[in-house]
Amino acid sequence: MVGSGRAGAGRLGAAAVVVAAGLDAVFLEPPLAVHPVRWTGRYLAWAGRRVPAGPPRRAVGSGGLAWGIGAAAAYGAGLMVSRTVARLPAPAGSVVAGAALWPLFAHRMLLDEVAGVERALSSGGVEAGRAAVGRIVSRDVSALSAEEVRQAAVESLGENLSDSVVAPLFWYAVGGLPAAAVYRFANTADAVWGYRTPRWNHAGRVAARADDLLNLVPARLTGVLLAGRRVSWRRLRAEAALTPSPNAGWPMAALALRLGVRLAKPGVYALGATGRRVDAGDLKAALRLARRRGWALAAAVAVVAGVRAR
Repeated sequence: MVGSGRAGAGRLGAAAVVVAAGLDAVFLEPPLAVHPVRWTGRYLAWAGRRVPAGPPRRAVGSGGLAWGIGAAAAYGAGLMVSRTVARLPAPAGSVVAGAALWPLFAHRMLLDEVAGVERALSSGGVEAGRAAVGRIVSRDVSALSAEEVRQAAVESLGENLSDSVVAPLFWYAVGGLPAAAVYRFANTADAVWGYRTPRWNHAGRVAARADDLLNLVPARLTGVLLAGRRVSWRRLRAEAALTPSPNAGWPMAALALRLGVRLAKPGVYALGATGRRVDAGDLKAALRLARRRGWALAAAVAVVAGVRAR
């Protein structure tokens, strides 16, 4: 961290992370009207209508400029909060900083959504399971079997643990609220613009590449956290390389290898190809692992923040 942002973040200490994690555990998400992701979405929708799809050079430049403006606004908002907190008494500052960090990650909501897939399968059958998993994955779920529904849920759990928990907390540890805010903007922009479609193949290129870059370390960190000592780095790296994404394969491969299951997307990848079929027990085990690792990471970030505050 540099300048006021670094100093302000340092003074927050461990309590800010504790406050944010507590709010996440109790309330899930802030009210939609004040949620920063909603405001980010509004900006992206507004800017997206003004970014041309082509020609390629113009689309890439316009999309990159729009992305840069949004990222600068996110950084500025985080910096403003950090400077405000730096002028407050420690308890009040920690509460304000924790409340600002809270909507930038989503641990309990992720766990609840994935757990809801198994509940839907158990109570309503495969159709209900498809509907539940369709809320957390982007693939076509209309023909998935019960096992494939569970596979998709485990894959989404791993990928989103990186995107929604590890990465925001990692960037908070690195650069305080400004860095975490920029990451959340970048991840949201990738979700809205980062598609290889005629509309966004060029216009969303900067958004997609920025998200890839910001997730390089968090994705690998997530893979290591999930794999633990049971999976070697060499094996994890080899399995992760089987996916087309530079990052998503790491947490997914870690879960496949740690649980001993096969996670596959037909025609795209097969992780843990010799593993067993995913069953209800595997999904529950994945959830327990993600819960423990998420809390452990939050504790580690709190320690880092506390050390920086000294």
